[in-house]
Amino acid sequence: MPDILYPVNPDRTIPWNDLPLLPIREALYRTVEVMEQLGNAKAALARLHGRSAVIPNQGLLINSISLQEAKNSSEIENIFTTDDELYKAYSDQKVETAGASKEVLRYREALWSGYNYLRKSNLFDQDYFIRVFQEIKQTAEGIRPEFLSTTIKQEGTQPNAGQVIYTPPRGSSVIQNKLNNLVEFLNNDEQYTMDHLLKMAIAHFQFEAIHPFRDGNGRTGRVFNIHYLTNKGLLDVPILFLSRYILDHKEDY
Repeated sequence: MPDILYPVNPDRTIPWNDLPLLPIREALYRTVEVMEQLGNAKAALARLHGRSAVIPNQGLLINSISLQEAKNSSEIENIFTTDDELYKAYSDQKVETAGASKEVLRYREALWSGYNYLRKSNLFDQDYFIRVFQEIKQTAEGIRPEFLSTTIKQEGTQPNAGQVIYTPPRGSSVIQNKLNNLVEFLNNDEQYTMDHLLKMAIAHFQFEAIHPFRDGNGRTGRVFNIHYLTNKGLLDVPILFLSRYILDHKEDY
């Protein structure tokens, strides 16, 4: 039998309850290409960290960037609003906002809710992910119920559009077990020793693969990225957002 670095669900239409637990094998990420990109990313992040410390009005910058991140991340999920609509909705928050602008502002609130949660607890847990999800979707729901069938389908206009490309794990106990493993991987840096940027990327993939919620998993996972960087001290404040890049490379994502 050949050595398999990472198993793949043999039937994409069946829930992948055998999704491997973390950590993944080192051979998957300790490659020349990944290490080169890691070095570039760490250098850029260090420059951003240094420059952010001397910005005179960080609050103004953070508010502006977080609104743009909310807009871009929501656009990845085909929720569209204009800058004018968004800033008007933000400035008129006492007025009932509807439609896409409301969805985008919920994302921004989730950014701050999760950020403040981690400042108090200092550790990731299931409640953190549920809190962010509930804020984004404005719902009291939690982990996806077992009766709910969820599939990921190919988007776009290519010939395979609409085909099932992935079916995430199903069943509350299965999902909670995999989330607990993810949380342990995030918090236990002594047992799971690797560069934080690598761990963030691996954890982001794992969260998306678990797909624990009925909806909003993509946005929750992207909120997690920035919270992980601030939680691990790679940034003091949440001013790096990746959704603009993801949006420009949506097909690859």
